[in-house]
Amino acid sequence: IETTGLADPAPVVQTFFVDETIAEMYSLDSVITVVDAKVILDRLADEKPKDVENEAVEQVCFADKVLLNKTDLADEATLAKIEREIRKLNP
Repeated sequence: IETTGLADPAPVVQTFFVDETIAEMYSLDSVITVVDAKVILDRLADEKPKDVENEAVEQVCFADKVLLNKTDLADEATLAKIEREIRKLNP
């Protein structure tokens, strides 16, 4: 299942455990988050209103695997910073 853009992954994952029909038909193997190297640092730094989650942070934290795309649009220093920031959220 793919969710486009920024979405809270928790309700999607929860469906596999709460909905009996879905749970009988499918099993969740892992959560993969695709991260856009061009914009991820800005998205991770976005300040949201009180009680509003930063969806980019949620997605990175929730992921079993993080796939970094558009790496050709970032220099080596930026890619290294992205890796550090992602590892802080999801070691």
